[in-house]
Amino acid sequence: MTASLLSNPATTLSRYETTIRRRSTRTVMVGDIGIGSEHPVRVQSMINEDTLDIDGSTAAIKRLHEIGCEIVRLTVPSIAHAKAVGEIKKRLEDSYQRVPLVADVHHNGMKIALEVAQHVDKVRINPGLFVFENPDPNRTKYTKEEINSIGETIYKRFKPLVTILKEQNKALRIGVNHGSLAERMLFSYGDTPQGMVESAMEFVRICDQLDFHNIVVSMKASRAPVMLAAYRLMADTMDNEGFNYPLHLGVTEAGDGDYGRIKSTAGIATLLSEGLGDTIRVSLTEAPEKEIPVCYSILQSIGLRKTMVEYISCPSCGRTLFNLEEVVHKVRNATQHLTGLDIAVMGCIVNGPGEMADADYGYVGKGPGVIALYRGREEIRKVPEEDGVEALIQLIKDDDRWFEPS
Repeated sequence: MTASLLSNPATTLSRYETTIRRRSTRTVMVGDIGIGSEHPVRVQSMINEDTLDIDGSTAAIKRLHEIGCEIVRLTVPSIAHAKAVGEIKKRLEDSYQRVPLVADVHHNGMKIALEVAQHVDKVRINPGLFVFENPDPNRTKYTKEEINSIGETIYKRFKPLVTILKEQNKALRIGVNHGSLAERMLFSYGDTPQGMVESAMEFVRICDQLDFHNIVVSMKASRAPVMLAAYRLMADTMDNEGFNYPLHLGVTEAGDGDYGRIKSTAGIATLLSEGLGDTIRVSLTEAPEKEIPVCYSILQSIGLRKTMVEYISCPSCGRTLFNLEEVVHKVRNATQHLTGLDIAVMGCIVNGPGEMADADYGYVGKGPGVIALYRGREEIRKVPEEDGVEALIQLIKDDDRWFEPS
């Protein structure tokens, strides 16, 4: 929870409150997708094809979009890559549909950014690399004059990009990475969340001077505790200065497998539960398509988006009256297309009805070889165990909530 929430009794969240109250932000449009507190938390990913591979990149974007990725990012390291993005966009529109695209621009990339801004809906810059400073191993400090000079250079190089984005009503992501802070930030603030926040705020304030406000901010780190601290401090800093810009959440370089998913969830879900975050990406060392189900699982698990059936099932114990794992598998296979339903499969009558009280339907072991089917809290009928799954399907059909899978 941010310090601003904690310090104001009027906005402090009750420990018993179950509905997440999101930080209030402005809406930033990325193509036809709105980002901000008035919209669902959006899901993003990034293709890993070389953007010069126009066919491969177009296909990769289409694959991601078809499985629910709402905004897709591409890397743009050269002018040639920037021009290729224009062709990728055209092919998508001609052969598929319009997909909101974000260009990732890094080292001294002003010419690249100005070119690619013509073709995408949002440009992402990294403040630590936008005006690249070669680290000096002999440096002991930065003088005020040096800091001011770098600030003037940033303003001069940044202004043309802000101007073109403003003219075209496109968006900017100010994306700070913990691992690439500028040397002067490290000298001033150390390798800290404060340094990350100051790095972002330098660019936020320039945008404000230029009356440009289509901004999304990210504060990514590869360690969840650093990421959590940076986002909380960034939200407080922006709110205190009157900037209500949305936040894009992610734990960068999270890895792969179970640990990568757990690490990402630890950071992203924690902040979302505190009301922070308007768009997310789970960064896995796997095919980008593997990221999307994790994003939606995070959002559904804390009640921010409903995109699949919610299954509630107990871990099984000595009271369980049937093969719970097998039955959950059968129920899932039969009903997973019924997006929006909550279905509980409980091993016994002791805790089953109470624990599944919020579910739409329940399948509970009533006695040896007997299953009780519930609609909400009401027991509807008892059936032999071998007929349980089919009877559950019939109950859903009786309520006119069944449709055949596509």
